[in-house]
Amino acid sequence: MRNSADNLLLRPIRAIAAAGTFAILLSGCQSMGTDGLVASNAPPEISGPAASAIAGDMVSRLAEQIGPGKATVALKQDASPFGQALEAALKGWGYAVVTDQKTDSGTKVIPLAYIVLPFDDQVLARLSTDSVELGRAYTVTPGGATPASALSLMRRG
Repeated sequence: MRNSADNLLLRPIRAIAAAGTFAILLSGCQSMGTDGLVASNAPPEISGPAASAIAGDMVSRLAEQIGPGKATVALKQDASPFGQALEAALKGWGYAVVTDQKTDSGTKVIPLAYIVLPFDDQVLARLSTDSVELGRAYTVTPGGATPASALSLMRRG
């Protein structure tokens, strides 16, 4: 009994710590343009199924904010499973994805950066564009990942 009671007491503390970490993550990038797109980062130890689940959820939430498939997304990705899953999820939602930052002059380009960080038995994920930032905590399991927090949304400008 004591162990489950201790866990119940620690949940609010973990939630506050996660919220504080999100605030720090969300304040990390003040502005981005296609020339100033920051390098993205995700730990390579996140499994393919977990990376796909997180990327799928985050891209669906991003599409709610910027509209599905309405632009070309400029993505500087790393070689992690999450970077590959994010590109696949973006394409699945109808976005054109460029990773070399070169597009036609008339093409609307949305620069996108991401970060995925392990934190207290969870993973914190953030997607950042020049107009919106999304963040969420996930519980990772061998077969995938499930949201462990509400979506954090910050609009710019």
